[in-house]
Amino acid sequence: MSTAERLIASTRELLWERGYTGTSPKAIQQRAGVGQGSMYHHFAGKPDLALAAIRRTAEEMRAKAEEQLSAPGTSVDRVTAYLRRERDVLKGCPIGRLTQDPDVMADPTLRAPVDETLAWLRERLAEVLAEGRERGELDTTLDPQAAAATVVAVLQGGYVLARAADSVQPFDQAITGVLGLLTTHISPTRK
Repeated sequence: MSTAERLIASTRELLWERGYTGTSPKAIQQRAGVGQGSMYHHFAGKPDLALAAIRRTAEEMRAKAEEQLSAPGTSVDRVTAYLRRERDVLKGCPIGRLTQDPDVMADPTLRAPVDETLAWLRERLAEVLAEGRERGELDTTLDPQAAAATVVAVLQGGYVLARAADSVQPFDQAITGVLGLLTTHISPTRK
């Protein structure tokens, strides 16, 4: 792995563990096993490196979500696969956690990939649910945009509840709950 890649990987880990504010250039360098000169050779500073790390995390998060959301099956099957996939629940969402970091939210450049990723997820879920409605899998009373926003809110809230309780149980319960609400919209002919 190149020095730049080690720096990005280390920054990604530290942002997930500590957030932007709690991640120092020295901690990044130590985790990556590189000196200060190497860091500043590849990146203008902490904000530049953090942006590269956040973008990489966002790209990977979208790619993982797309695996389930574009897989074969009904729309509810695909949303269920996405919500039930293996996650490190107690660490929280690597993108969602950044919304609680005041320095990230105050910087439009660092905030952009966070906002874009969450907006993409809401839109992609809405597309899957609209497709299910169009194919007759879901009844016409389902509002795909509202349902997608609810799914994302429950997912992010589930992480928060799990971290607060130091248990995955509240997360699992939240996911079961939102899927239960979604399945009430399965067309009677599909049940």
